[in-house]
Amino acid sequence: MRILLYLLFIVITTGCGISKSSFYPGKKYSAEQLQKDYAIYRDILEEAHPSLYWYTTRDSMDWYFKWGEQKLQDSMTEPEFRKVLGYVTSQINCGHTSVRASKAFLKQQDTTALQRIFPLSMKIWEDTMVVTANLNRRDSLLRRGAVITSINGKTIREIVDTLFNYIPTDGYNRTHRYQALSNRGFFGSLYSTVFGYSPQYNIEFIDSSTGQKRTAVIPVFRPFRDTSRRSAIAPVRRETPPQPSRKERKEMQMNAVRLLKMDTANHTAFMDLASFGRGYNLKSFFRRSFRALKKHDIRHLIIDVRSNGGGSVTNSTLLTRFIADQEFKVGDSLYAVAKRKKYSRYIQNDFFNRLFMTFFTRKRKDGYYHFGYFEKHYFKPKKKNHFDGKTYILTGGNSFSATTLFTGAVMKQDNVTVIGEETGGGAYGNSAWLIPDVRLPETGVRFRLPLFRLVIDKNIPKDGRGVQPEVGSLPTVDAIRRGIDYKTEKALELIKKDKEASSRTFQKEKAINAPSQ
Repeated sequence: MRILLYLLFIVITTGCGISKSSFYPGKKYSAEQLQKDYAIYRDILEEAHPSLYWYTTRDSMDWYFKWGEQKLQDSMTEPEFRKVLGYVTSQINCGHTSVRASKAFLKQQDTTALQRIFPLSMKIWEDTMVVTANLNRRDSLLRRGAVITSINGKTIREIVDTLFNYIPTDGYNRTHRYQALSNRGFFGSLYSTVFGYSPQYNIEFIDSSTGQKRTAVIPVFRPFRDTSRRSAIAPVRRETPPQPSRKERKEMQMNAVRLLKMDTANHTAFMDLASFGRGYNLKSFFRRSFRALKKHDIRHLIIDVRSNGGGSVTNSTLLTRFIADQEFKVGDSLYAVAKRKKYSRYIQNDFFNRLFMTFFTRKRKDGYYHFGYFEKHYFKPKKKNHFDGKTYILTGGNSFSATTLFTGAVMKQDNVTVIGEETGGGAYGNSAWLIPDVRLPETGVRFRLPLFRLVIDKNIPKDGRGVQPEVGSLPTVDAIRRGIDYKTEKALELIKKDKEASSRTFQKEKAINAPSQ
């Protein structure tokens, strides 16, 4: 009996070991498997995506779908399959519809010691690519501020134009695509996916110190190997700093997302707001913040939403109410095109999403399921602790979704100024609200499926652009090289001018009202 139990234990543990190692990044899927997943992918999009033909005509989308289908004539690895899906998906021109790796692939990628990473992070705009960080610490050439002109023989324009075809965005927004490529780690990941991995990179660049054109050959960065080398070369004993308490860690996490800093002497405050997501106690944060602004007589408020990708509309609406000077709506129309779906078993939380539609939407004559509350309801400005001073909103390509709602709702006010770059989120509208993941059965590859189309303001042009800043503040090579926060500097400059103008007006009125001798 003991022998039988021992053999059974060996079989179970061996089987588990085989199961865990059965997936590897180079695993190939047959053409039949890929075609099955692709057919489901297309069917779900055509059935349930509310804006499939909003910025791309049906004929054009059919052509892209056909293009993707023709690419699946042979076996592929998951990254190769995702490359095809990513290209087709980006043609929808919807920033909330994107392709994601399977959970098995991500798990394997996180644990592998063979990761290969493009070593440079860059700030990219128009025809300019500037190094902001280099993972190869021994590299003394490609430092912050170096201007790259080509990689492996390809010009920057050629590289950027190619990568743009794989980055989903609202409408025809280019600012978001530039910013996506500038986000840490994104460029290297997408570059490797599209152009393939390379053991080394031939870089042509303009040296940040001399201004001279130079070339360099840099190796790929391997985290496990390179960090192991550093540990072996320079083992240094250091005192372990005291670890923060659980409460302190929680506070640090919260402050990384939302933080209010006040300069009471100059009656100025800075609100850093990186998300409207749930889980950050934003409701209480907003209430505490605006109470403090009133208490300390703050007259100038800078709100930084450059890295705010959106989140809960409830949270963005609450912030809007503290600043808006008149009633406002979230949008003019909000609807889904389908309730029951053919492939619902592959759609995350489909039962609860249908339940939501049953209770909160109504099917109208156009055949769509309208969320009437947000189409009709006007939100009123807050009376208690409402901010009546000057507000400066810093925006950029990462300002998305609910952030666009907030910015668009208040920017027309005389006491609000939007500074920076075009928002990544569409000014006219977007497709979002409920965004489940869809898991394709054969490969496990996932894609995000927004279920509602939101038209924010039907009276503005549907030109596929984001909210435009009133005061532009664009990157420069010198600002990147010196690490200057040029958008914040622009806001402080405007505040200074406003104070000087107010002082002159006060002195003028004082002179007019002074008693004559």
